[in-house]
Amino acid sequence: MTFAIFGNSYQQHKAVSTGQLLRLLQQHGAGITIDRDYSLFLQSIGISEASRYPVFVGNDFQADFAFSMGGDGTMLRTAARVGRKETPIVGVNMGRLGFLADVRPDELAEAVTTLYSGQYVKERRAIISVEADGQPLSAYPTAINDVAVLKRDSASMITIHTRADGEHLVSYQADGVIVSTSTGSTAYSLSNGGPIIVPGSGVLCITAVAPHSLNMRPIVMPETRTLTLDVESRSHGFLVAIDGRAEKLQVGTSITLRRADFSCYVVKRPGSSYFATLKEKMMWGADNRSARQQ
Repeated sequence: MTFAIFGNSYQQHKAVSTGQLLRLLQQHGAGITIDRDYSLFLQSIGISEASRYPVFVGNDFQADFAFSMGGDGTMLRTAARVGRKETPIVGVNMGRLGFLADVRPDELAEAVTTLYSGQYVKERRAIISVEADGQPLSAYPTAINDVAVLKRDSASMITIHTRADGEHLVSYQADGVIVSTSTGSTAYSLSNGGPIIVPGSGVLCITAVAPHSLNMRPIVMPETRTLTLDVESRSHGFLVAIDGRAEKLQVGTSITLRRADFSCYVVKRPGSSYFATLKEKMMWGADNRSARQQ
């Protein structure tokens, strides 16, 4: 089997796990290619194994699986580069517990064995395509978590006229609007009062950011709907943030969001539980009384 390796180049002390992964894959006779910038980073911190393998730039690679070494942010960037290849991604979380990247470094051997034994599940995650005036957004045309339309540099609110399949839904007066997939429901949307949605539910959620009216509640709809957002702003501009990566646009630009014609596939191991991760991450049922008494 062949593997493409992506990684986070900001945390030197955590990259040692990538050296372990390379050795594990080598023991199985795997074909390995590494993102060029990540390979240079690994070599610069003394992981010499990285120099043995070919490198790639952008999305110029072919592999049976992609390993994302970092956290959920690294996983999102990896998925963006995998794109239409739909290469299944194994997310190794080298920081805090993640929703997307949920393999711990001490579980790498188990994860590799699972891939070679075929005892894994590929979870489909929907992708939102983003168009500006009918053309794919130039810098970041797709999102796995969410797309946020936000005020730019003015204290004033913006107005976002929202349509679903061409029918007017509501005009939000707010600091912005978030359109999230079920995957992204636990990200920016959740911090603004949006609901937690189980991945695979096949829906999108629209959540207002600091709305002027308290009657504005999140709305969930099928991911097959096409959403159109048109913005009014005193500053004559606004931001559109795709999985946290922002681009400036001018008022008058019409944003169209629809489910992409391809998906992201996340590799999960047997016994992996979204609900267990959710309870641990959200600290549901945790008793902090003893900590407060100390």
